[in-house]
Amino acid sequence: MRISRRLLSAAASASTANPSEIAFFSRLSQQWWDESGEFAFLHRMNPVRVGYIRDKILATIEDEAPTPSQGRDTVRALGARPLAGLDILDIGCGGGLLCESLARLGGRTLGIDASASNIAIATLHASQDPRLSGSPTSSNVSSQSLEYKHTTSEELLASKGKPAQFDVVCSMEVLEHVDHPDKFLRSCADLVKPGGHLFLSTISRTPLSQFLTITMAENILGLVSRGTHDYAKYVKPSELVEFFRNELRWIRTPSTGSQGALPFDQAELRGMAYLPWAGKWILAPRGAPMELDCNYLFWARKPKLPQ
Repeated sequence: MRISRRLLSAAASASTANPSEIAFFSRLSQQWWDESGEFAFLHRMNPVRVGYIRDKILATIEDEAPTPSQGRDTVRALGARPLAGLDILDIGCGGGLLCESLARLGGRTLGIDASASNIAIATLHASQDPRLSGSPTSSNVSSQSLEYKHTTSEELLASKGKPAQFDVVCSMEVLEHVDHPDKFLRSCADLVKPGGHLFLSTISRTPLSQFLTITMAENILGLVSRGTHDYAKYVKPSELVEFFRNELRWIRTPSTGSQGALPFDQAELRGMAYLPWAGKWILAPRGAPMELDCNYLFWARKPKLPQ
């Protein structure tokens, strides 16, 4: 497996944060909240990411309720704050697009990033919303609903002296920018509490993704800066599944005859597609041709501790 081979070649002390990547995105940090600028595609993608996280967590609540009616009642009671009571970590939060959305849905959200400039922009933007800044004028969102910290996932783990575990850990459009992806994924996994959720989004390593994200988006249309992506760092869905199945043991081995299937209660892959005529992203239909050949989401549930 490609990721596993990288793990064998990486020094144990090596950082996953790439200095050139940090410098690159730090230079762009002022543009994070410009909806028509460098990060326009992420602004348009954010509702899809947030909706997927919300729906997956609510589906889990319903599935684990003693009865279907109790599950529906619990979900209904959460109302507009479906993430209430959950501790959420966003790794590589950038300017805070995802963090703010998750905090508004009720999650106690911590955003971390290796770029101090990104954290400064994220903190400044959140301070302009009294629901997120801790203003006493708002009773709907706790003053602790959103915090930011300039650190990496590995440093966060080390600073706690033990795994700092969260109900939900997200890392969106980050995996394709780190060094030593195995180590990065392990740090993400260590930050998830037993029974918690891990959400990733990244780009598959295929001719289609190279054409769309580099040839078209960077070199021809100039929708994002040249050098934003490195095709060699893209990760195929099959590699992620294999890593979480064989290395982390989060996903049980399928029975004979269902080698491609993922246990619905342990992991899921969903493709994302951009509709240029509508100017928006959607979840690609399950099983559609090339569904997972470019941008995709990966969800996995950390096994619960034995009773």
